[in-house]
Amino acid sequence: MAKWGQGDPRWIVEEREDGTNVNNWHWTERDATSWSKGRLRELLVGITVENEAGRCEISELKQVEGEASCSSRKGKLIFFYEWNIKLGWKGILRESGAKHKGLIEIPSLSEENEVDDTEVNVSKKKGDGDILKDLMKTAGTAKVREALGDYLKALKTEFTMGMILPTKAMAVQELTVKRKLSQNALQIQASSPVALGVRIPTVALHMTELFDTAIEQLYRIFTVKDLTNKKIVMKWRCRNWPEEHYAVVALNFVPTLEQTELQLDCEGVPICEEENMKFCWQKQHFEEIKGLLQLTTLNG
Repeated sequence: MAKWGQGDPRWIVEEREDGTNVNNWHWTERDATSWSKGRLRELLVGITVENEAGRCEISELKQVEGEASCSSRKGKLIFFYEWNIKLGWKGILRESGAKHKGLIEIPSLSEENEVDDTEVNVSKKKGDGDILKDLMKTAGTAKVREALGDYLKALKTEFTMGMILPTKAMAVQELTVKRKLSQNALQIQASSPVALGVRIPTVALHMTELFDTAIEQLYRIFTVKDLTNKKIVMKWRCRNWPEEHYAVVALNFVPTLEQTELQLDCEGVPICEEENMKFCWQKQHFEEIKGLLQLTTLNG
């Protein structure tokens, strides 16, 4: 056994002036209970289903008991969640206008079971209206499980942002992507577009791509500067273009639901290079960045 102060330096947190938990190597835990209750309410209440017979809606979250947490150890995330959920639903029959109420019970949402196998029990108060109950048992149950899946995805991505710091291998790969981007880009500017250079026939390109990551992380891949994380404008040329001719590339970062849409607009592309330009961005940049993001997720 190593003597005190002579062990693996990753464990010597107390000797750092800032006490930093390097790359979150040590055991850390974050309580997700309160966050989860709010997110479950947001995702479940308001779900609606309908058919030719009637319409049903989950009207309230009657009970949400349990807990959730996320722990990190040696750069790995470990999730724990166990929930007992009761929802109130109401429905109306189209033909008669009769209204009915009932319950949805989810006795055990936990990491031990897949979402598709999670038990969802639907009941209704006594009386007519079983056709509405059947609607909730089929289409309603499917939407409830979909919402539970969205909750788990958010728990493992949105809630855990910042818990795992980049490892050396991830940092090297991210730097490689940045270098490939900078090989063709002359400089990055946050100001107005620049002149396009020599006069040749050109076209404008527009491309969009969705990335499964937060807008801040995608922006950081393209530049090491902290600007607005919304837009990057740069002069751009391929090596085989006429000398002193540059296109202007504008990258807009648009947040969507749990993803980021990258919008690329490029003016001044030589007509004969239009398809090559699209291929270059799609294969050499978009796909490599997605590979980097997948590696980041796997390492997490």
